[in-house]
Amino acid sequence: MRLIRARARSGGGAEFHDPFDIFREVFGGGGGGGSIFENLFGGGQDPSGPQRGDDLRYDLQITLEEAALGCEKEISVTKFDQCEGCGGAGAEAGSKMRQCGTCGGRGQVLTSRGIFSIAQTCPHCKGAGRIVERPCKKCHGNGKAERSSKIKLRIPAGVEGGSRLRSQGNGEAGVRGGPAGDLYVFLGVKKHEIFSRDGDDLVCDVPVSFVQATLGTEIEVPTLEGTAMVKIPAGTQPGTLLRLKGRGVKNLQGYGQGDLHIRVQLEVPTRLTAEQKQKLAEFSELCDGQEAPIAQSFFEKAKTFFK
Repeated sequence: MRLIRARARSGGGAEFHDPFDIFREVFGGGGGGGSIFENLFGGGQDPSGPQRGDDLRYDLQITLEEAALGCEKEISVTKFDQCEGCGGAGAEAGSKMRQCGTCGGRGQVLTSRGIFSIAQTCPHCKGAGRIVERPCKKCHGNGKAERSSKIKLRIPAGVEGGSRLRSQGNGEAGVRGGPAGDLYVFLGVKKHEIFSRDGDDLVCDVPVSFVQATLGTEIEVPTLEGTAMVKIPAGTQPGTLLRLKGRGVKNLQGYGQGDLHIRVQLEVPTRLTAEQKQKLAEFSELCDGQEAPIAQSFFEKAKTFFK
């Protein structure tokens, strides 16, 4: 599991990359957030008012079965939630607000950088201009406390690796009555031992013996929802794809279900006894080439290369 905090825009979207970060680094932009233009011209959120909590990212690994058929998962997320002691106010009961002594209530302090004089968000009051007289003892005035939360997620059938789910309001708590951020769950699908996925279809390599492929048979094969019987026609060649309709992945938009393709893998016999080898040699002597039309056609075409 990987949990990442992402600063949220006031509009509610996740802001994972800010092109103005480099300007803040060079010119000492305020720790209270906002673009360089907001810091210079006073735009953006009111630092003394309610502020939305940060968005969080959670990386979740699921199985191919869970991705194909859908499931419910419960995850544990350690995050900053609203402090139970002060209800998110950051102050002890009956405590008052007083003017910040660092910025004189302006919410900003001036910092000189060579010939420049830059107004920055006050590091003491975080731009609010006021500070709590008696901070909450449990959260030390932050209004938030770190704790673990159990969150239930519904994974829709048909999702693929790299899909992103949004759990609204399950990010970090807001400040001064602001709404909580969102939790974004990024899905990864574990590699399956038997099946590989191609869109809504699945492919499964199934070993078939020389005798089964030659004479034809019916075999039991695995599916995501149990087993199924597949007919192997006589004379089936290696690499042949046999389709089981509707045994693949459920479509994410609800348009039916993909197919399961059984790819025939011809298994050449090994560790033969002397008697078995003799029988195969006798079989070979009985063959005149007509039983292998593909090989016969190939060598007819390749004759020019052997001259």
